[in-house]
Formats: sequence, structure tokens, C-alpha cells
Amino acid sequence: MVAGKPPTQRQLRVGEEIRHALARLLAEENFRDPVLRDVSITVSEVVPGRDLKTAKAFVYPLGGRSADEVTAALNRAAPFLRGRLGREVRLKFTPQLVFHADRSYDTASAVDALLTEDRVARDLAAEPDGTGDGA
Repeated sequence: MVAGKPPTQRQLRVGEEIRHALARLLAEENFRDPVLRDVSITVSEVVPGRDLKTAKAFVYPLGGRSADEVTAALNRAAPFLRGRLGREVRLKFTPQLVFHADRSYDTASAVDALLTEDRVARDLAAEPDGTGDGA
């Protein structure tokens, strides 16, 4: 996407349609690659390019597999998934897929862990300005 330009309504709609179709495919497909067997994969976002011919899919593996290992395996399987996706969605061109690990879950966990630390909890519980009247 061009920096600074928000996605169009069509890009958002196509991205959601691809996300739903990919989630179904990843849940139902029996892959030959052992990395993709017995792993649940969450497709958190799909960002199509401006011309809708490419799409970045952000995924997060569940079940203890490395995100980098799973995204590498998905990128190897991308041509196969693109072919299957072409049968699922009605688009003039099926976009070329590039998979990326979604780090937002890890970031959210780190922030949550930080907020539950004792020293941070004490700071959050302290009264601002020491007035104590809540106004």
C-alpha cells in the first residue's frame, strides 16, 4: 500500500473476504508439509495491494509452533493456496499471497504482563497529585 493513503472500501471488503476464505482453507486442508500439520493457524488480517493482485496475510500459529517456521511453510505453500483461494472467492484476479507472522498477540501479552507487575500496579493505584478527593 502507498504510505499515507488509507485503504479503499473495496480493499477492505476484498481483504475480509480473502481472510475468511483463507481461514477456512487452513482449517480444512491436509497439507503435505509436516510444519503445517496439526497446527491451528489464525488469520488475523489480510491487506490487499492497491491493484488487488497481491495480498499480505498476517497469521499466528496456535499450538506451540514457531511463527517464523509456520510463515515460511505457508509461503512455500502459497501457490497451492492461491489456486484453492481462486475457487473460493469471486475476483477477476486471485492475488499473490505473502504470509507474515502477526506479532500483535506477542506485543499484547508483553503489555499485559507489564501491567500486572507489582511496581506498575502500585503506580497505577497511586492517587494523582496526592489530593485524594477524586476531583
